[in-house]
Amino acid sequence: MSDEERNLIEILEENTPIDINKLINYVQAPHCGAIATFSGTTRDTFEGKTVLELRYEAYVPMAIRCIKSICMSARSSWDLGSIAVAHRLGPVSVGETSVFVAISSVHRADTLDACKFVIDEIKASVPIWKKEVYTNGEVWKENSEFVERREELQKPSSDNGNECCRKKVSTDEGHRGRGCCTGKVKINDEMV
Repeated sequence: MSDEERNLIEILEENTPIDINKLINYVQAPHCGAIATFSGTTRDTFEGKTVLELRYEAYVPMAIRCIKSICMSARSSWDLGSIAVAHRLGPVSVGETSVFVAISSVHRADTLDACKFVIDEIKASVPIWKKEVYTNGEVWKENSEFVERREELQKPSSDNGNECCRKKVSTDEGHRGRGCCTGKVKINDEMV
């Protein structure tokens, strides 16, 4: 089975809850002794404001493409079994799950490190936008990971711009892969 066939990626339509059991069952395998999960839920306060719900919008084809690229990057850094990622769109009430990641591997270290990498990369680079709705207003929010990534990309680079936005993934000479950072990456002085 190819690496891509061992990934389950879902961007769920409005008012469709994430089926956490389905995702965990997807990544289970007899040869894998570890499953790590991350569940992002809507909390009831932010900076002293009462949160009613979060609302998510996405450019779905690009979001799926970016998540596939993130999964490929994780596989290039860790020995992984299966990966499952789901993200809801539309309103997500307090206490409900908006994003869920499940990853399996033979050993826990790979699974735990890869799970953190995947959720951090999703929040930093996938075109999914979040609006926080409060009792006294609403605001579109940028994830702190996205802001940090943008600041990193704006810094002058010591390698003449040949650095990809992915921290843990190296690029082979001559590689012409496409990912979420397409258009921002120079490889061998050629924009890809």
